[in-house]
Amino acid sequence: MLTEGHVVVHERLGDEDQRLRRLVLKGPIAQTAKPGQFVAIQVQDSSVPSFDPLLRRPLSIAGISSERDEITLLYRIQGRGTEILSRAKCGEKLSIMGPLGQGFSLPEEGELWLIAGGIGIFPLYPLAQSALAQGLAVRLFWGGETKSFLESAGLSSWQALGIPLHLNTLDGSLGQKGLVTRQVKELLAQLSEDKNHERQEGTLKEDRLAGDRAGSPSIRAAACGPKKMMQAVTDLCLDYKVPVEVSLEERMGCAVGACLGCAVTLTDGAGAMIHKKVCQDGPVFRGEEVVWDESC
Repeated sequence: MLTEGHVVVHERLGDEDQRLRRLVLKGPIAQTAKPGQFVAIQVQDSSVPSFDPLLRRPLSIAGISSERDEITLLYRIQGRGTEILSRAKCGEKLSIMGPLGQGFSLPEEGELWLIAGGIGIFPLYPLAQSALAQGLAVRLFWGGETKSFLESAGLSSWQALGIPLHLNTLDGSLGQKGLVTRQVKELLAQLSEDKNHERQEGTLKEDRLAGDRAGSPSIRAAACGPKKMMQAVTDLCLDYKVPVEVSLEERMGCAVGACLGCAVTLTDGAGAMIHKKVCQDGPVFRGEEVVWDESC
């Protein structure tokens, strides 16, 4: 769907050194957007009439308000395209294609673990809101370089949700020092040990309780971040039999499945390797179907 979005908010997020921006657009996309989907925005320098840059810039949807007809996009200025986008002012109209792609799914019950690395946190916020609105328990694991980054990238918004937060920074300035996968592994191991203990106690009391068990709620996970992080998260979840979805990021050309520039290798139900397009078939896939090391 090709439409226009009116810029209602465009502001810096936190420390200017992080080069993060918050862009709120009003338009019809908010009525159909789902957590995990993205939009492709046309960015052009109005001071130099041309078709340069030719390709649109894909940005994850980081907030959805159907009541106000608004979507929120959070992004980091990393190249010429996003630098041009950062100049957009309130009241301007931007050409937008979307919502695009396949988003996250929500479990019917239990607990949803959100696992983010760096700016991979952005598409997970609307997923958290949807899960909480459905009555699910939500837990966040988030790793970044520094305290400054986490605070600039929206930590206060996550704290306002009132959910358990497990934070990691590479320099130890906030939360645990090290990679976010460490806390994921620790909690999975702890829950597995608790469950085994409860199972053993249940066996001892089987005659009296007729086999009744008191187990922990089922867990599903959703991850977004650097490829190596999502691979490690997937491996951990498979080890502990936790279903996991991952949001992949690949360079996109057309963003509608025509150019094949964002093809990734997956495995089908029979174990055969297949190719799918991140822009159309994703960006969200089941972790176990992704071929992380395509050289194998």
